[in-house]
Amino acid sequence: MLGCRVGVVYGDEMLLYSFPEGHPFRRDRAERFYERLREVEGELGGSLVRVAPRMAGREEVLIYHEEDYVRYVEEKCRRGYGFLDYGDTPAFPGCYEASLYVVGSTLKLIDMVMKEEIDHGFNPVGGLHHARRNKAAGFCIFNDAGVAIQYLLDKRGLSQVLYVDIDAHHGDGVFYDFYYDKRVIIVDFHQHGSTLYPGTGYSHERGGGEAEGTKLNIPLMPGAGTREFKEAWEELVEDFIKGFKPEFILLQAGADGLSGDPLTGLEYSEEVHRFAATRLHRYAEEVCGGRLVAMGGGGYNRGNVAKAWTEVVKALATPP
Repeated sequence: MLGCRVGVVYGDEMLLYSFPEGHPFRRDRAERFYERLREVEGELGGSLVRVAPRMAGREEVLIYHEEDYVRYVEEKCRRGYGFLDYGDTPAFPGCYEASLYVVGSTLKLIDMVMKEEIDHGFNPVGGLHHARRNKAAGFCIFNDAGVAIQYLLDKRGLSQVLYVDIDAHHGDGVFYDFYYDKRVIIVDFHQHGSTLYPGTGYSHERGGGEAEGTKLNIPLMPGAGTREFKEAWEELVEDFIKGFKPEFILLQAGADGLSGDPLTGLEYSEEVHRFAATRLHRYAEEVCGGRLVAMGGGGYNRGNVAKAWTEVVKALATPP
């Protein structure tokens, strides 16, 4: 059986989202992934589709972000120095345009899936889940995942979207900006907020107002590994998502939960990424015609990033 067509955003433009020397989030993360993907391309049986990056228009960013904040990023980009937040996210020359490429490329994958030009997509530099509608945070300037969700709901007219985040850091930007939106179903695995930035994501937070019961936080203590992740998925996620019928699924596949990451304390193997992508692939085929786009997110051990994201691509290429 032929594999599913997986569109992977692939181009030098994606390497522009790279903070100054010494910062954990630099271009070599994506470069290592591209190297690994080329090594295993023969195993994909022709399923890999290279997708050229696309720069988002200003109006697309404004689907989610506030006008004053977008102007602020433009100004900091022109100056090319200082910080966009309180010290994690430096401005650099070209950071505005680099961020537009991340957002535009995630939206391009969504459009290609909707048009059935590809079956699934992966943007390795996407998943910038800490940025809020009005501010940068945690290495994230524009939140492409947030823009993507708003785009699917407001521009594509979908009634329900599932967002699953397996980054070691809680996806606070997405989680709280859609906390009161019942159309957005969220599952977020992360290292417990008492032990790791951004210090959020507690299990009692289930959504607010009419959205109560549409959000699921799964905080894990440092040292938790592949077994704990799978057990939590089986015990909590399977029944939770069966209560919904999303029309599109987004996966933030941060690789910083793998053992050996310099910024976190989880002990996953890359099997976690294969497992999560496989389960969501199967679920997507059942409920929404396979519509699924994944984004890279965090990960600061370069070898781990390459392994984990390659497993995501392999899982999406394999018919469920």
